[in-house]
Amino acid sequence: MWRASVPNPADIARLRAARDRFDLNPLAIHTNYLVNLASADPVIRGKSIVSFRGELDRAAAIGADFLVLHPGSYKGQSLDQGITEFVRGLAEAARGFRAPGLTVLLENTVGSGSQIGSRFEELRRIRDLAACETDLPLGFCLDTCHLLAAGFDIASEAGLESTIASVKRTLTLPLVHAIHANDSKGALGSRLDRHENIGKGKIGEDGFRRILTHRALQSKPFILETPVEEEGDDRRDVTALKRLAVS
Repeated sequence: MWRASVPNPADIARLRAARDRFDLNPLAIHTNYLVNLASADPVIRGKSIVSFRGELDRAAAIGADFLVLHPGSYKGQSLDQGITEFVRGLAEAARGFRAPGLTVLLENTVGSGSQIGSRFEELRRIRDLAACETDLPLGFCLDTCHLLAAGFDIASEAGLESTIASVKRTLTLPLVHAIHANDSKGALGSRLDRHENIGKGKIGEDGFRRILTHRALQSKPFILETPVEEEGDDRRDVTALKRLAVS
């Protein structure tokens, strides 16, 4: 739904207590999937700007470190126009907003249809243009399923090295603040955004072992977005990541 509200103070206090107790840092949350700041449709665009501002306000209220945002779809426009509209929408939503410690992370996509963000150059261009329009801090979140489906062969040793070199060259590693750890139901370059449990998809255990232990990525937080089709799937995925990170 488009409609949402800021959590009540008691719930926020319980969240903060849980974070302190279990050392849950950093806190990264995700925007509503309906938000499309690149849209040319005036109704969707208006709702997206209002909704994203609400996401910013909620992130600030609960003390989140990162707010992950998809670059959206440029359907009915050129890619350049879509990127420009995204940046304008971002700046409009963030006007007057202040929350020290919060960074918005642009997430890479599989690039199906008119999606923006399957190429690192597109993500970097958004950040560079946004720096002229808003002082909202922007970084990047990389999704492993999206990378593979977009054509980055992170399942192989050579492909992972090539991908990381491209990240360093185009995005820079310090601006990559989080990684969504998801195996992929779709094959390399399939443009299929279907997440799979760790080790069960086209990246596989060997692929994740290399990703988790790579010197350039070891300090990054990895966050699961894998399916939970049976009770305990989420815990099993956490266990798998821990095992592969030290093997």
